[in-house]
Amino acid sequence: MYNSVIVINSETLGRGDDGVGSSLLGVFLRKILASPVRPDAIIFYNSGVKLLTNGSLFLDILNALEQYGVELIACGTCVYKVCGQHSLLVGRISNMDEIGQILLYARKTLTL
Repeated sequence: MYNSVIVINSETLGRGDDGVGSSLLGVFLRKILASPVRPDAIIFYNSGVKLLTNGSLFLDILNALEQYGVELIACGTCVYKVCGQHSLLVGRISNMDEIGQILLYARKTLTL
């Protein structure tokens, strides 16, 4: 069972200016990394899966989170449709069966 799960469904945080949204997402991820309380998992879907692939500005942060035991879970359909055949550099590919179960049974879910 997962106590807390964060869902990232975009390459940016919020709507509007993508540069600002990217900066905000970076700050948010750094704050999670620095926090003594971290989520059990971060689920990535839609264009959010790009954060786990080559060219992501946040690979170092995400890699560090994974080293701290945070599961980074990517929707497989999204990876193949949004990123082509790019493989993930961090995290793992899953499917909506598992993602749905994680979200349904998590004690707390936060969608960015």
